[in-house]
Amino acid sequence: MARIKVSDHPEPAPGEGRVEPGTGTLDLALRVVEFLAHQPGPVPLTTIAKTFEASKATVYRHLQTLIRHGFARRDPDTGRYEVGIKLVVLGEAARNRFDVVQAARDELIHLRDKTAQAVTICSAIDNEVVVLELIQGQSVIEFGTRPGTRMKGHASAHGKIWLAFGPKSMLDHILSGHREAFTTETVVDDASLRAEIAAVQARGWSVAPNEVVTGVNALAAPIFDHRSALVGSVAIVGSTQFIPAQPEAAQVETVVETARRISRALGWRQT
Repeated sequence: MARIKVSDHPEPAPGEGRVEPGTGTLDLALRVVEFLAHQPGPVPLTTIAKTFEASKATVYRHLQTLIRHGFARRDPDTGRYEVGIKLVVLGEAARNRFDVVQAARDELIHLRDKTAQAVTICSAIDNEVVVLELIQGQSVIEFGTRPGTRMKGHASAHGKIWLAFGPKSMLDHILSGHREAFTTETVVDDASLRAEIAAVQARGWSVAPNEVVTGVNALAAPIFDHRSALVGSVAIVGSTQFIPAQPEAAQVETVVETARRISRALGWRQT
């Protein structure tokens, strides 16, 4: 059955669009790697040079260094460039350092099988909520979210979990900054956002129907560690036809209990 691909990431991927001039050779090389990692396939040298407003000769030299160390590769048939296998290996090694992903892997698959919806797990890095893992659901909709995708705190179910149960600095950061309205349903004003976060704290789960992409909703719950500190959030993602704005009690119970089992695996004890 053909899948309909949906992207719930409203921002351009790093490296796309206009990029500020680099401050050195390492800066440009790292941005080239990041750019290649976010492309759907191999990219010609001309496109890379144009993206970074650099000469083809300069970009070519960087690419040769990256290829030599395994961070990029050149397709021998087309002459185009893409990320190398070493980046994949290092990325997997780094991701495995997140205990929450290791503890959650079987639970994510179980949650997907039980609900038939896509499943995501997130953590926070420098006041940003970042996707660690995505398991596609069993519907015709395929979500374009990928590990490393940044979720908006005010406009995502994962983000609201972190604003409700994470460090206060995250909420302060969101409230003090610009909040983009991706749809007419996005919560952007202070009073409404504060009320929504208070509701999430009270009930222990969050939703974001139509707030990033019209017709898409997510239902998320918090994951705590042995210190009762928030270390992750888990969610099911799907069409509002299957995850309504007011989720079914069984859906809420399934997601919340999944989060609790992962939390217990990390040493959390309910008080």
